[in-house]
Amino acid sequence: MKIDTIEVCTLRSKCHMTKLITSLFFLFLILIFLNIKSSPSLDLYSLSSKSWGLMGRWQRTSKSRNMVSMLQESVTFLPLKDLRFSENPTSGNTWFMSSLNDTQEENEAEHLYFPSDASKGRVLCIKGRDTRDGTKNSYALAWPEALPDLATLLKGLTFVSDTYYNHENLWHGVCATIPFVRWSMKNNCIRPDRWALFHWGELRLKMGSWIEQLMRVNFGEVYVEGFNNGSDIPYCFEKVVIMRHDLGRLGLENKLKVSDHLRCKARKYCEINPIGRGVEVNERGEPIIRFTLLLRRGSRSFKNSTSVTEIFAKECAKIQGCILNVVQSEDLNFCDQVRVMTQTDVVASPHGAQLTNMLFMDRNSSIMEFFPKGWLEHAGAGQYAHHWMANQSGMKHQGAWWDPIGDECPSPKHDAECFSFYKNGKVGHNETLFAEWSRKVIEEVRQGKIEQMSKIKLNPTKDCGCLHS
Repeated sequence: MKIDTIEVCTLRSKCHMTKLITSLFFLFLILIFLNIKSSPSLDLYSLSSKSWGLMGRWQRTSKSRNMVSMLQESVTFLPLKDLRFSENPTSGNTWFMSSLNDTQEENEAEHLYFPSDASKGRVLCIKGRDTRDGTKNSYALAWPEALPDLATLLKGLTFVSDTYYNHENLWHGVCATIPFVRWSMKNNCIRPDRWALFHWGELRLKMGSWIEQLMRVNFGEVYVEGFNNGSDIPYCFEKVVIMRHDLGRLGLENKLKVSDHLRCKARKYCEINPIGRGVEVNERGEPIIRFTLLLRRGSRSFKNSTSVTEIFAKECAKIQGCILNVVQSEDLNFCDQVRVMTQTDVVASPHGAQLTNMLFMDRNSSIMEFFPKGWLEHAGAGQYAHHWMANQSGMKHQGAWWDPIGDECPSPKHDAECFSFYKNGKVGHNETLFAEWSRKVIEEVRQGKIEQMSKIKLNPTKDCGCLHS
């Protein structure tokens, strides 16, 4: 019986022990569960969510990369020079970037700006640096986030100019750059970080020294982009203004505003104070008229500059207050030119680049122009460039004289050949005509000064300023 009692007790103890272990095990599980719920680092649901989040982000990144790659591949470069428009290269959108439509504003030069709403935020890219064939250079629009492979992004503002003529000739260079000055004036005189120059879509690496100096006076340092990393590397512009019509539809009033602005900037740059100009009088109270004979050497110079000087000196001496100044244009640096023309009421000069300096004369000053034989008949519309320059800068072009004396063209029926024959000729003189003409112009200026003297009020020098509309 004792043995049986011991066995029963042993069995009961085992049962209690089993229950106790089971209870402790479940209690342990409960504690673990509670600890997991209170600890974010061990939150199984959170870990699962994070895993799925990482997976989603990876999938989205992969899709974005694919989208960028697709956008890059969709960029299509077209020839800068579109030969389909070669018969009328300056009409419509021109053959330069022919697929792009200009922004049109009343009395303003047509232009393009990127990025814009019209481009849906896309930027302009250019590829190629060929200087002989514009069809080998190309352009495209691209999303800033998906630029073409190997593309270089040029930060800041770029001015892109394409002209049918060239950027080195003074007249054509002025016509190509004035629209940029006007655009800048309307936009708080913003300055470009660089220029990119094209002629018929062909890259040009410089502008004429006089034009470059004029742009430096207005904008500061001038850098002409050469795209030097290679012809197969796309260059994209963070911001770009494109002009491809030269003066285009720029209205006369706005041309005059630009001329006034550049005249003011040039005088300030050269430290020339024009206060008192226009109201100067001599010891007798007569208005002073400053007559400048602006000479040139070589082609289109006077055959006998001494005789021409004597004619103008004689006529100037007949009118009280008239002062003759004879200047050789090639001997003047930029600021010398500004200074001479600021102190000029009448300029007499043969046709040539030196006459572009009329820009620095006061408004309503007078120009007398002289041509070699043959120009009237064979030079075409280009011989009137300084008439147009006078008009857009507020001057009075008092006419021109074409020398009737000289050798005859051997091929009179061929204008191009005859112009080549006469182009670099020299200018003779007609004493009677020159005397009467200069006397008339000087007297007209004198009367104009007398009328204006009572109306002019001296004001302190003002800043050249900017336009906001």
